[in-house]
Amino acid sequence: MTTLLKRPLKLALVQLATGSDKSVNLSRARSRVLEAAQQGASLIVLPECFNSPYGCQYFPKYAETLLPSPPSNEKAPSFHALSDLAKEANAYLLGGSIPEYETSTKKYFNTSLMFNPEGELIATHRKVHLFDIDIPGKITFKESEILSPGNKITLVDLPEYGRIALAICYDIRFPELATIAARKQCFLLLYPGAFNLTTGALHWSLQARARAMDNQVYVGLCSPARDMEASYNAWGHSMVVDPNAAVMTEAGENEEVVYADLNEDKIQETRKGIPLQGQRRFDVYPDVSEGKIEFEEA
Repeated sequence: MTTLLKRPLKLALVQLATGSDKSVNLSRARSRVLEAAQQGASLIVLPECFNSPYGCQYFPKYAETLLPSPPSNEKAPSFHALSDLAKEANAYLLGGSIPEYETSTKKYFNTSLMFNPEGELIATHRKVHLFDIDIPGKITFKESEILSPGNKITLVDLPEYGRIALAICYDIRFPELATIAARKQCFLLLYPGAFNLTTGALHWSLQARARAMDNQVYVGLCSPARDMEASYNAWGHSMVVDPNAAVMTEAGENEEVVYADLNEDKIQETRKGIPLQGQRRFDVYPDVSEGKIEFEEA
């Protein structure tokens, strides 16, 4: 059986409380990321829209121009804050997501940035599936009023550990992304996400456990802390799920950092006990990981 996770990894999810002041959000993120690094985390994750409030009315105001890369500090202060922080923490850092503005197309995106311990950008993921829902009497939200979707699957090789996949929030509802990532030898799927009080109660934990169960890999969901005074109320409950779909750690509603120790043994144990990899019937249905897949932005 192929080894996916070369050595044990300590994962930290920073369930950050964010407000209207970007500089305060960045400072708060720095404090919590360094706290996680001091606890031995080598991969640290921030939540969706960690540098701003979440909402269509906020995306243009807080958006940063990331291209051409590297951008100037004036155009992308969050980019440089994350780069410096990854280096200071000596850890891999997934900067949740930030609103991005692309000047060449005049489009806005919801974008994740990942940096290595040297502070170098190693991956960018634009949210592929936009959060457009309408649950009568509960919530209506349409990211597509402002945002444009990304057009690729994002897999990242961490030389010391193995391969992981990045996606954002609503992307988790589309299992094809996770299935492709797992069949491309990822050991971990990471989803910074801001589910709300309606969708969070319904599906947050269910989605995390389902993606882990289907693919027998680790799954991490990182939410902002809940703020009942904000215009959008995040669910919280950041969590890590193991390859057998058991919840390893789960935050509450407030700001906190949660940790999980990932190892190869759990992947192997799960896959030996329920050997899905050798039981799939690609003579009956197609293997989505062998189809037309975009790994680069068009």
